[in-house]
Amino acid sequence: MYKTQDLHVVETRPLVSPALLHHELPITETTEALVAQTRDRIRNILYNEDRRLLVIVGPCSVHDVDAACAYGEKLAKLRTELSDSLEIVMRVYFEKPRTSIGWKGLINDPHLDGSYDINTGLRLARKLLLDLAHMGLPAATELLDPITPQYIAGAIAWTAIGARTTESQTHREMASGLSMPIGFKNNTDGSLQAATNAMLAASEPHHFLGINHHGLASIVTTTGNPHGHLVLRGGKHGPNYDADHVQRAAADLAQAGLNPRLMVDCSHANAKKDHNRQVEVLDNIAAQLRSGSRNILGVMIESHLVAGKQPIPQDLSQLVYGQSITDACVDFETTTQMLHTLAEAVAPSLQASPS
Repeated sequence: MYKTQDLHVVETRPLVSPALLHHELPITETTEALVAQTRDRIRNILYNEDRRLLVIVGPCSVHDVDAACAYGEKLAKLRTELSDSLEIVMRVYFEKPRTSIGWKGLINDPHLDGSYDINTGLRLARKLLLDLAHMGLPAATELLDPITPQYIAGAIAWTAIGARTTESQTHREMASGLSMPIGFKNNTDGSLQAATNAMLAASEPHHFLGINHHGLASIVTTTGNPHGHLVLRGGKHGPNYDADHVQRAAADLAQAGLNPRLMVDCSHANAKKDHNRQVEVLDNIAAQLRSGSRNILGVMIESHLVAGKQPIPQDLSQLVYGQSITDACVDFETTTQMLHTLAEAVAPSLQASPS
């Protein structure tokens, strides 16, 4: 007998069902209201009906839920303080796409030890989202695995489809059924075509394989999501956040029949992988806003309690509290200054808007 199946599979472990996890960690009416109202405000910003700016800000990835909560408590205060000008949503990333190898995020490996306790990762992720919502702080994430949304999407106000997955049919199908506005990042090479195609594809109905609330393999039918938008994150040929790039991108979107308003990622290739340059990018965006640009709907900032990044040590007790283990981030003091700069840049246009 020849074996033709599972030649490279060592083990399969049962996965907790979404229904069971929702029962263990139920969402409250207050949290549902926060999520739904934040999604509505983001849609209003997307269509320029709300002249404020959307800000997705937080750690590159969450590896310590206690540190994420401490960060969230600080950010919640800024959200309230600057709410007249900014719609601040915390970046809460649980899944990390890897170019080659590396830690894949809290859901995949919550203990940072290669044990891949995904059931615990899902529980930690859902609980953190609910805890942040209890503070009055809505969350944004990147959804990578198409199974994950059944567990956490109900507590998410905004979602990204990353530069490495924007071309993926699986992710375009998934996006077509998601309930929140979605930002599609340009390719790592800097081109916009894949993101434009993704926005068009995700806006249409689809049928595909997935799981249902009880964890059963299912045929998923979607209506399409009309609330996609472009996220400029730079590329291998350099940044694309300046006024010329923004105007050209807006024109390309309009020509394709898509919403010309877009978001700018202050990190990644736009910052040339130097977290400190996020300040420079943001200052440029603020100048565009002060000059009257209507093309920019929001920004993304990678930020944590402590600046920089650290490798995962063998002795996990040596981890620096509140510092990223993936991309380097600006610290919270710098974040506060950046958000005040944005709020001041947005304020004149709000005052000029008809009431």
